[in-house]
This record gives sequence, C-alpha cells and structure tokens, in this order.
Amino acid sequence: MTSDSLRPYATRFISPLAHKAADAGVSPDQVSALSLFFAILAGVFYYYSLTNPLLVLAGAFMVSLNSMLDAIDGLMARYLKTAGPKGDFIDHVIDRYADVIIICSIFFAGHVQWQIGVIAIVGVLITSYLGTQAQALQLGRYYGGIMGRADRLLLIMAASVMYFVYPHQILIFNLLGWVMVIIAIASHITAFQRIWHIWQQL
Repeated sequence: MTSDSLRPYATRFISPLAHKAADAGVSPDQVSALSLFFAILAGVFYYYSLTNPLLVLAGAFMVSLNSMLDAIDGLMARYLKTAGPKGDFIDHVIDRYADVIIICSIFFAGHVQWQIGVIAIVGVLITSYLGTQAQALQLGRYYGGIMGRADRLLLIMAASVMYFVYPHQILIFNLLGWVMVIIAIASHITAFQRIWHIWQQL
C-alpha cells in the first residue's frame, strides 16, 4: 500500500494523543464508537453535497477524523495493554460499516453512476475480507496490494478538497466521481493480488 510509507510519521504524531486519551480514562472502544459517528456524519455530508461543495469539504474533514480515531484506538489498546480479539473484531466491524457509509453516500448523492459505485463497494468489501481471511487460514493477516483502506480514504479526502476548488465535471465525471472509478478498479486489482498471494501461500 502506498500509504504504508507514511505510517511511521502518522504514528509519531498521534501516539501522544492516544496516550493522553488513555490516561484521561477514555477507553479504546469509546474511541472506536466515536470514529463510526464521524463516518456517519461524513456520509450525511456527502449525501447532500452534489450541489454544495462546502459539504464535500465537511465530509472530508469527518473522514479525516474517522481515520485518525481508527488509528488512535489501536494505539490506546496497546498502550493500556488491553489489546485482544474482541477489540480487533469490533474495530474491523466498525471499519466495514464506515467504508460502506462513506463510499455509498458519494454515489447515492449522484457524483457517479450507482453501477460504478456498486462495483467500488464490492471491491472494497472483498479486499477487506481477503485481508482477514488470510489470518483465518493461519497465514497471518495480509494487507498487501495496490490499494488498502488508508489509500482509499486519502484519495477521497484529496479529491474532496480538489472538488471544493473545482466542482465541475472533467469529461463525464467530477473529481469525486473519478475517485470512485479509481477505487472500483484498484480495489478489484488489489483483491486479485491478495487472492494470488493467499493461493501461493496455501
């Protein structure tokens, strides 16, 4: 994943926040729930954003908060030494709901045809499933491929900011629409990369 190179810098930035939140008595599960809340807000903003670029910008901000809190809850759990299967399970469930809410709200709003949106969300869900299926097959969790969750969210945030500046169509889609096209293609490529990797390991 292209965002992996940024992970050490992001962790260095958010670790103090995670430690302060943990020391203040906030639980990782509460942070996970708050991350889902921001994903829902992002979905609401994107859903009503087709004629209002400011709502796209607000949606991007909510996505950034969702992403940050999604990273913080794991850091908190490790800091508190409470990391375990229950927290990992809840984290993945919330991530999948957040993915569906954010991506579906963009194509429900009309930024791209629903057929392309469906292809995108199916690719995202299959890709995520394969990452954990490798672990279920005792091969270790595998997040390889050209596009992971962090990459998708970074693309959506970047496209949202650019859409706020230029909310017009480029050929047949606006910038958010083109990002859905990219996610639709790249997610399925990633899925096949993971299928191949898992099959080779088996």
